[in-house]
Amino acid sequence: MKKYLIYIVITFIILVLLISTQFTGKKPSNSKTDNDHLIILNKNLDIREGPGLSYPILKRAKEGQAIEQIEQQGEWIKVVTEHEEGWIPAWLINTDEMEHTTKLKIAVSNVNGLNVRAEPTTSAAVLTQLSIGVEVIVEKEENEWVKIDDRTGTTGWVAKEFITINERSSEEIEVSFNPNLEQQQSHFIIKVKSVNVREQPNLSSDIVSTAYQGDTFEVIEQNNNWIKIQLSQDKVGWLYRFYGIYENSKTTNNGVDQVTILYGGTNLRESPTTSSPVVKRADIGETFEILSTEGEWYEVAINPNKTAYVAKWVVSATLNHENNSKDVEKIERKKGTLNGVTIVLDPGHGGNDQGTSGYRGSIEKDITLLTAQMLQAKLQNAGATVYLTRESDVYVDLRKRVLISHNYAADAFISIHYDSTEDTSISGFTTYYYHDYQQKLAEYINNHIGKKVTLRNRGAQPGDYLVLRENYQNAILIELGYLSNPIEERVITTDFYREQATLGIYQGIINYFDSQL
Repeated sequence: MKKYLIYIVITFIILVLLISTQFTGKKPSNSKTDNDHLIILNKNLDIREGPGLSYPILKRAKEGQAIEQIEQQGEWIKVVTEHEEGWIPAWLINTDEMEHTTKLKIAVSNVNGLNVRAEPTTSAAVLTQLSIGVEVIVEKEENEWVKIDDRTGTTGWVAKEFITINERSSEEIEVSFNPNLEQQQSHFIIKVKSVNVREQPNLSSDIVSTAYQGDTFEVIEQNNNWIKIQLSQDKVGWLYRFYGIYENSKTTNNGVDQVTILYGGTNLRESPTTSSPVVKRADIGETFEILSTEGEWYEVAINPNKTAYVAKWVVSATLNHENNSKDVEKIERKKGTLNGVTIVLDPGHGGNDQGTSGYRGSIEKDITLLTAQMLQAKLQNAGATVYLTRESDVYVDLRKRVLISHNYAADAFISIHYDSTEDTSISGFTTYYYHDYQQKLAEYINNHIGKKVTLRNRGAQPGDYLVLRENYQNAILIELGYLSNPIEERVITTDFYREQATLGIYQGIINYFDSQL
């Protein structure tokens, strides 16, 4: 009887084990598979030398990465990735076989200098930065943050508000990350007086040549915002893209109004609004015929049967009906005047962008407009032609501000701001420039402001601001004091201070242009 009960118990245990194996989907030890595709489910999964946590780590697999299974031992699976074998725990993967063609999400940076951070928070370390138009693979979305892979070995987090996300197949991704240069614009025209051509695409590289306004070069390669040009038959060099514009050597204007795309990944939309569906994403340097103008938008021809709208602030326009008019007689300027000088004043912020707020409640956007209007009157009285990027409390995109500078061929672009910091003891005014050709104007204006106001002079210094960095006109940005300093705020929000500060800017501009005669 006891022996009979033992047989029953053993039979029951065997049945339970068989049923358990079937429902858990576990394979017998040492079973071979037909190289099943696995998908990593957790963050930074360790691949080890052997089937156990005591074995050394060989490398890490990324979340969402596809790998191949070649063997399983109990709770451990042997895999191969990039021709290297290792072991991972079975409970952290998905054994569903992947399709050969997979739809993946691609993020396109909508701004220059987009920070890629180690964690999804603004307090995390910055790993690298993305230039406008750069495309990266989306690994994960988490609230207002997106985890990306830039395909150069860097993964990190970017703020969702500064990118556009699209879906593409794996084949499309391979093409988009390896663009055919022949399909891009092939020539580049210098738009500044002179610029250094460097050996490598960075500002610390050796200077190999100097290019001058109007020079045209064949484009060999583009690396984010740097382009490689052919200087001579056996000599090449690198230029920062915002020193000029692209020109397509395969097409000519033929008297037709055209726009040239200034930023990679520019949206061409069904109707003239940023909420309209995207018809096409245009590359840097692409040109389109202008069919009509509607407010701040151009209607352009994509092909003979299809049209779309593009915002004026992301293109450069060639309008031949304006060029056909008789040349305006050049005004001879005398010292002490600004006759014939075009100046664009840029009151910082506006609309839903209020800028900083002061310790006592002052709003930056209001004070910058008052300051710009006061400066405008002084410059116009001296004979200058003055344009404001905004004349009321409205929001103006930063790129549109730069475009206004370009379209009016500004002799000087002055962006006006007031500063703020957590340390309420910091004070003073600062004048910023980005490019070398902007430094002299910054120094002249900064020196003359210092002669008119009693604030600490923090000097003229380099500053990485979009309205300076992407501006190939003579552009500066002035921070006219700290609203976060309660004592300084009381001073810089008065009419007297604005009068003195704008007088200093005015005198600096006069003396700068006098030095050019």
